[in-house]
Amino acid sequence: MPRAIQYYFSLMSPWAYLGHSQLGAIAGRREVEIDYRPVNLMELFPQTGGLPLGKRHASRQRYRLVEMQRWREARDLPLVLKPKNWPFDFLLADCVTLAAAMSGPQDQAHAFIAMAFRAVWVEERNLADPETLSHLLSAGDYDPVATLELARAPATIGAYEGNRESAMAQDVFGSPAYVLDGEVFWGQDRLELLENALASMRAPFTPEA
Repeated sequence: MPRAIQYYFSLMSPWAYLGHSQLGAIAGRREVEIDYRPVNLMELFPQTGGLPLGKRHASRQRYRLVEMQRWREARDLPLVLKPKNWPFDFLLADCVTLAAAMSGPQDQAHAFIAMAFRAVWVEERNLADPETLSHLLSAGDYDPVATLELARAPATIGAYEGNRESAMAQDVFGSPAYVLDGEVFWGQDRLELLENALASMRAPFTPEA
């Protein structure tokens, strides 16, 4: 059975967008599966000591914009620093990404999530709009009516809530976070370290070590 990376992310996160393509490439090279776990950051932050962007000190907000430019250049990806439809009500969009992962193979799900990230951070589209999500699903070869219905289903909403609970149980506190054999790699700037761990087959590092 192949190893799996548990991938905690939110479409609200520019850092998850910046790392998404590279994560897919790593999974392909290392023949590992990706367990897609969209998570509600607005609930996760206060429970793990974090602050939403608007409540952070101005110096941290300014530094974030500088870092976004650095990593936009380093990853060679387009990125709008302040998209006109961000922030947005992300709950339906997150559940749609979960439904897509539940109902399609990994490659299809990864490509759809990439399109959703691009819609937010490049095209400045409003992912709180069900019609926008429907168009994205169609472009990703999903049945938009069935997938939106699945996204709104109690079981999917429960699984989405479960992602937050499992994130907290695994010491995940932000997006993106990649968990390999219980070891957390927080931030897209840890992807190289994640691939090194996969390549070396080493035992996971723990706080008790």
